[in-house]
Amino acid sequence: MLKYSVLLPTYNERENLPLVVWLIVEAFEEAGESFEIINIDDGSPDGTQEVAEQLQRIFGEDRIVLRPRAERLGLGTAYIHGLTHARGEFIFIMDADLSHHPKFIKDFIQVQREGDYDIVTGSRYSDGGGVYGWDLKRKIVSSGANILTQILLRPGISDVTGSYRLYKKHVLQKLVKSCESKGYVFQMEMIVKARENGFSVSQVPITFVDRMYGESKMGFSEILQFAKGLLHLFMTSQ
Repeated sequence: MLKYSVLLPTYNERENLPLVVWLIVEAFEEAGESFEIINIDDGSPDGTQEVAEQLQRIFGEDRIVLRPRAERLGLGTAYIHGLTHARGEFIFIMDADLSHHPKFIKDFIQVQREGDYDIVTGSRYSDGGGVYGWDLKRKIVSSGANILTQILLRPGISDVTGSYRLYKKHVLQKLVKSCESKGYVFQMEMIVKARENGFSVSQVPITFVDRMYGESKMGFSEILQFAKGLLHLFMTSQ
């Protein structure tokens, strides 16, 4: 059985996709683990899908699996879509813009094996973690949102909004069925639902680096969505 599936949603990532795919392949080859990368492109107008097709020809259809969608439908639904095609026993989710460096893959694998954890999440706010490339305003907004989340939800981990994670496949399958959120709130709800279901969660420190190419998908509408989602989870979580 295939060991790991990496779900890699994209939207306008043609500059970043070749490098992140190469780094993921390198990380798993160094670890000696079997893997596949499932690219879920949401109808990118910049030619991301064409780049993904070229990468598939280079690395092979067994390693690069293309599962595109016709339009931009949100991060949460992208993971659900990719999961239906995943063959791996474990599922990595990560961003394709190089903010999540594949060099940390080995750390996720080690921590998961040591404690047989259901979920391992990357943390920017634990000892050894950090954020690079953000201006002061964005750092304040991010830190403030994390502090507020810690107060309201008491998640038991230091970075509840992070989107660099490793799941046991059956755990992820159960969680996505119970989650209502889409977009950026999806990550936060997944941790809340994991706690409610009694799944074990650990974390590894990661350094988050702002994207080199393209534009950030985070804007005012996403911040508003986060605030509404946080309030909803606070009111409905057990």
